[in-house]
Amino acid sequence: MVTYVLDSSAILRYLHNQAGSDRVGEIIRGHLAGDCQAATPAAHWGEIAGITYKLYGRREMESVLSRLGAFGLEVVAADGDSAVRAALIKVDTGIPYVDSFAVELASRGSDRVLVTADFDFKPASHDVTIEFLPTK
Repeated sequence: MVTYVLDSSAILRYLHNQAGSDRVGEIIRGHLAGDCQAATPAAHWGEIAGITYKLYGRREMESVLSRLGAFGLEVVAADGDSAVRAALIKVDTGIPYVDSFAVELASRGSDRVLVTADFDFKPASHDVTIEFLPTK
């Protein structure tokens, strides 16, 4: 079964009904139906919280996190080993450290696909399968 690793940009696109939101919605529906799994690194969950809080305030942030939580997305916490692997990915690829957690999570199996709207991930595309959402 495929596991889709959704980074913060993919989830924010979904929340704001922007380009690619239909694809993320399809993944979430598949996850709810048991056809696939969907996960996000805790670091990206935090980015979603921070961006939503900054734009809309605490009440909306809590509402968004509650709605996302109802989808049953797995929020994957980092441990010491995964943090080191993410650091090595950052050094090897030059991508931002937070983003390296999504690559690290996607690298845990050949049945995983990283879904993102962030083209900063391109240097990691030789290490993991990445599905880039459309820009428009």
